[in-house]
Amino acid sequence: MGHDIYAVDAGYVRPGLAASHLIVSGERAAFIDTGTANSIPRLLGALNYLGLSPECVSHVLLTHIHLDHAGGAGQLMQSLPEATLFVHPRGARHMTDPAKLIQGTRAVYGDAEYRRLYGEIVPVAGERVHEVADGEVTSVGVRELKLLHTRGHANHHYSIVDPAAKAIFSGDSFGVSYRELDTDNGEFIIPTTTPVHFDPEAAHASIDLMLSFEPEAIFLTHYSKVTSIARLAKDLHADIDAFVAIAEGCEDREDRMQNIADGMRDYVWQRLSEHGYRGGDRQREDVLGMDIELNSMGLDVWLSRMTAA
Repeated sequence: MGHDIYAVDAGYVRPGLAASHLIVSGERAAFIDTGTANSIPRLLGALNYLGLSPECVSHVLLTHIHLDHAGGAGQLMQSLPEATLFVHPRGARHMTDPAKLIQGTRAVYGDAEYRRLYGEIVPVAGERVHEVADGEVTSVGVRELKLLHTRGHANHHYSIVDPAAKAIFSGDSFGVSYRELDTDNGEFIIPTTTPVHFDPEAAHASIDLMLSFEPEAIFLTHYSKVTSIARLAKDLHADIDAFVAIAEGCEDREDRMQNIADGMRDYVWQRLSEHGYRGGDRQREDVLGMDIELNSMGLDVWLSRMTAA
């Protein structure tokens, strides 16, 4: 990745779906997002591969508390005696007491699938959790990182600006972009509108806030480094508006969420074709199908919230 930044595949669902990022600065290091509890051997293995001890890690920075980003935090912190967990204030209590996260996830997936996907989620001691203030600066070794609240995907989301690398670690606030969909025209990206906090105005504002730092690279949890920043931002802005329009067009239909998903597939598949993607139907569904379903759920929740307001 360059600039002492390393991507570690989290092993979530399939290779190339979710990454944790490791920053090394002098004798200190930081993990950005942890993946699930099942990801922790991979993260500790990355430290060992680089010749770093667990005691070198001073920061574990969770962009937000969705379990594919934060489910492994408790177990990882048990292995990192010098680390502090950095969490948005709206998410901190769920790290010290994850019972509601566990209950909600089990209700969606069932116990067996929950265990397969997420492993054992354990709490983090409160004295090891730091609540991130908007705009605060923290140092990993000699490297300063600026932490920005970036709502739109989740109300408990922040992103990390790394001036030394001219980069931003965006979690899910700058969309998802999978390497299987890269073409001669570069990276392909779509927004994440997953339940339950999607807010299109906040999502637009967060993208513009990140652009204001003029990054040369943005590191996504899904999946890792992208560099065509201006074009991708333009695509994200257009897609957010398009997704909202698709949802609004389905507002009064029966089986609304399925209609949203169908409309989103038609739109995204057309965008992929225009981007020069020549893979098969099976591959594009394997890569983006889960995101489209989750995005549709989030848009359905957003519509319900708007009509109730």
